[in-house]
Amino acid sequence: MNENALTLRTLDNRTAFAPGEEITVVAEWQLADPSPAAELRLVWYTQGKGDEDIQIVDRIAIPAPRAADSHRWTVRLPASPFSFSGKLITLTWAIELVFGTEHSLRLDIVIAPSGREVLLHKPAVDSAGNSPRLPLA
Repeated sequence: MNENALTLRTLDNRTAFAPGEEITVVAEWQLADPSPAAELRLVWYTQGKGDEDIQIVDRIAIPAPRAADSHRWTVRLPASPFSFSGKLITLTWAIELVFGTEHSLRLDIVIAPSGREVLLHKPAVDSAGNSPRLPLA
């Protein structure tokens, strides 16, 4: 086998979730050479102006994975921080499948009460979709 194939998805194929929700992740792989270890991780990372950060929030080890296999992982999502996007920085949640330094795959997900990334750079709108106006003095 010359090709490596990694797939990562949630059991129901959703990628947007409420804080505290329990999800099941399905990882499948075919590797040309077996890896001594693998790991599934729940992480958040930032991108934008300044330093980029990554935080591993939860993980599960897959010791001595076969070259072709699959694994399911059920994990409860944390209450915070929410997924957000601002003018200077974005915080994104992800599930990662990592085989040492050789192979990895990342599936970005959203964790927020509405199931949508919080947008910090958009003006607030009322129920009719209008931006609020300041009263004239």
